[in-house]
Amino acid sequence: MGEVKRKIELLAPAKDFQTAVDAIDCGADAVYIGGMKFGARYAAGNSIDDIRRTAEYAHRYGVKVYATLNTLLFDDELEEAERLAREIIAAGVDALIVQDMAYCRMDLPIELHASTQTNCVTPERVKFFEQAGFARAILERSLSKEQIAEIRKATNIELEAFIHGAICVGHSGRCFLSRSMSERSGNRGACTQPCRLTYDLTDANRNIIIKGKHLLSVRDLDLSARLGEMLDAGITSFKIEGRLKERTYVRNIVSLYRQLLDREIAKRPDCERSSVGRSTIEFEPNALRSFTRGASEYFFDGKCRGVASFDTPKSMGEQIGKIIKSDRRGIILDRKHDLTTGDGVCFIADGALVGTSIVGVDGERVQLNRYDGVGVGTELFRNYNRLFSQSVERSRIKRTIAVDLKLEFDDDKITLTATDEQGLTSSLSVDCPTEEARDKAKGEEALRRQLSRSGDTIFEVREIEIANLRFAPMSVVGALRRDVLDKHEAYRVASYESERHQAADTSSRNRKCCTAQYPTDTLTPQDNVTNRLAREFYTESGVEHIAAPLELSENFEGECVMVSSYCLRREIGQCLREKPTLHGDLFIEHGTHRYRLEFDCKRCEMRVHCAN
Repeated sequence: MGEVKRKIELLAPAKDFQTAVDAIDCGADAVYIGGMKFGARYAAGNSIDDIRRTAEYAHRYGVKVYATLNTLLFDDELEEAERLAREIIAAGVDALIVQDMAYCRMDLPIELHASTQTNCVTPERVKFFEQAGFARAILERSLSKEQIAEIRKATNIELEAFIHGAICVGHSGRCFLSRSMSERSGNRGACTQPCRLTYDLTDANRNIIIKGKHLLSVRDLDLSARLGEMLDAGITSFKIEGRLKERTYVRNIVSLYRQLLDREIAKRPDCERSSVGRSTIEFEPNALRSFTRGASEYFFDGKCRGVASFDTPKSMGEQIGKIIKSDRRGIILDRKHDLTTGDGVCFIADGALVGTSIVGVDGERVQLNRYDGVGVGTELFRNYNRLFSQSVERSRIKRTIAVDLKLEFDDDKITLTATDEQGLTSSLSVDCPTEEARDKAKGEEALRRQLSRSGDTIFEVREIEIANLRFAPMSVVGALRRDVLDKHEAYRVASYESERHQAADTSSRNRKCCTAQYPTDTLTPQDNVTNRLAREFYTESGVEHIAAPLELSENFEGECVMVSSYCLRREIGQCLREKPTLHGDLFIEHGTHRYRLEFDCKRCEMRVHCAN
C-alpha cells in the first residue's frame, strides 16, 4: 500500500454564490462563505439556499465549503445561532469556522475550525484546540515561519495560514479598537477599520511627533514567493483573504496562487491537491493588477521595519514610473509603459494619495484628467488597469475533470465505462444489435470523435479505449456517452457526500470524548467569554477565573484594546532595543480618541491602551 500523501488546499473567499463559482472554476480546493448572521464580515451574508447551491457546485470537484460563524455570541443569541448552524450544516457545508466556544457545546455534526480570532499564536494554544476536538486551527497572520514550524512540531491538527490580502494589524480576536470608538465591534462582524485612520503620534505632554499619518495601517500580505517554505513548515491550507472582494479580484488572485501552489506541490512527492480538476483561463494572472495596498511578507522572516503604509490605506496598485516632464500637454515618464485611456492612476502629493484617470495617450505623452500635485519626480502608480480588468471579466473559465472512456462491444450489447482521475468508475450498458465493421480504421475514428465530445459536462475526455470493435449507430453511442457522464457526475457527488457525512460524524464523536486543559487557569477581559455555554466550556477545561468580557464593557478607560506584533517604535526607527532618541510614553490620537502605547520588548509586541 502506498504512502498516504498530504492533502494540500488552496482556500478562497466567496462573497456570494457567483464569486464561489468563480473561485472554484479558477482552481480553489475550498471556499469559505458567510451565513446570514454571526459572520465576521456582516456585509457578506448569504441565504441558506445560496450556501446549498455553493456546496452542490463545489462537491462535484471534491471542493470543500466552509461556513464562517466566527463572531462572539451573547446569551440571547445562542438558540438562534445553533438553529442557523444546523441549517447551514444541512445545506451541505464541510466545516464551520468559529470563534466562540459555545459551538463546542451544541453537539453539532460537523467539523469545527478554530478561527484566527481564537488567537492561534502559540503551540500551547493550538494544542488546546486540538485536544478540544477541533479539526483545524487558523493561524495568526503575524507568525514567522519558525513559529509555524514550532506549532507544527507540537501538534497534529490541520494548520491553515493566510497567504494573500489585508492584514489585521492587531492580533485577531484581541482587538477592541473599533469597539472603543463606537458601538461597532470587529468581534461582532462590524469593524469600522479604525486602524486605517490617520493618527497623530504624541508624547505625554501632547507634543506632536508625527502628524496626520496612517500610523497603524499596514501593507497587504503577499506570500506568493514563500509557498514552498510554508509547505515545509507544515501548512495544510493556504488562505486568500477577501470575502468582501469582487469577482475580478477573486478570479485573478485564485488563478495566480493555483499556478504557484501547483508548482510547489509538484516538487514534493508527499503532497497532492485536495480536490480535482484542471482550470482553463484566458488571462495571465497578476497580483499587482488587483486591489493592493502594497505587497508585504509581513513578519514571515521575523519582526522587521517597512510593513506600514503611512501615506494611504488605499490601493495604489503597480508602480508605473517617475514623471520626468509635465506641462499642459501631459506628462512623460522615465520608462516604457502600457498605459491606456480609461486607466486609473494615483500618486502621493503633500503626504496624501491623489487619484485621477487617463484621458488620452499620444506616444510617450500621457494626458491626465487632473494635474493638481503632479510634478517632475512624482511617482505614478496604476490602481485600475482597464484592459486587464476587461480581460479577466470576459475570460471564459472552465474547470474540468479528466476521464478515460472504455467502449466494449458484444453481439447485442454495448458497454461504456468512465474512470476519472481519482479512479472512480461508472459503467452503463445498452442492448443494441451490432455488426462487423467493414472499415475498422474509419469506424474507430468516428467512434473516437463521438466519444470525445464532453459538451457542457464537468469532464474532459483524456483517453479512449475501444475493445472488440464493431459497427453501431453513432446516435446510440452518443446517447450512451451522455448517460455515462451524467451517471458518473451523480456518482462522484454521492461518493463525496458519503465521505463528508463520515468525516462529520467522526469529528462530532471526537469532540464528545476529548478532554482539553486550557494553558492557564484565568481568562482576562480580553479573552471575551460572552455567554454561558462558552463559560461552561472553559470551566470544564480547567479555567477557574473568568473575567467579565471587554466586549460588553461600557468603559474602556485604561484597558488594552489591541495587542499587535507590529510595533510603531520599530517602524519609525525608535526601537527600544536599539538607541532611540524618543523617550517616555508615546500616544496616538485621532479626534477625541487617545491611546497610550505600551512596548513589551520581551515578547516584541505593542499594546494599545485606551487613554481617553
